[in-house]
Amino acid sequence: MSNKPTIILVHGFWGGAAHWGKVIVELARKGHTSLHAVEMPLTSLADDAERTRKMIAQQAGPVLLVGHSYGGAVITQAGNQPNVVGLVYIAAFAPDAGESPGGITQQCLPAAAPNLAPDSDGYLWLKADKFHESFCQDLSADEALVMAVPRRRPLPAPSATPSPCQHGRPSHRGTRSPAKTE
Repeated sequence: MSNKPTIILVHGFWGGAAHWGKVIVELARKGHTSLHAVEMPLTSLADDAERTRKMIAQQAGPVLLVGHSYGGAVITQAGNQPNVVGLVYIAAFAPDAGESPGGITQQCLPAAAPNLAPDSDGYLWLKADKFHESFCQDLSADEALVMAVPRRRPLPAPSATPSPCQHGRPSHRGTRSPAKTE
């Protein structure tokens, strides 16, 4: 039996479990044999954290949670299970107690506005022609296109508040202890 923890990968808001594909391959090459990528429903932070908690509960040994982007907020909510040995935030939200990723994003929307467009229902989307430069610059144009085409649950329309963000990006708060859940 390996002394390495099970690694559970938690995707971002405009992503899916398959977006961890290259990471999964690299971790497997490095000898990690117990890997899982959560496919979250993206219906609410509570639902996504619950789905992640269920996956954690299925593991017999120690678990390392890894969250990207919105997935950071999910692992913060779900990471207080007894078998979780650590949280890893990769370009991820790490909200303080009482903070939400949506609240942080709302503060940053004015700076990001040139790359966003509302749909007929008033939801904001990254413009298709701006998706690659705004969200996944490290991917090829073809990979970015595949990510841009699916329409996940969008962000609500922005309010007119000044942006505290630098360079139009959310501030990432580093690692810390997971927040308590209800």
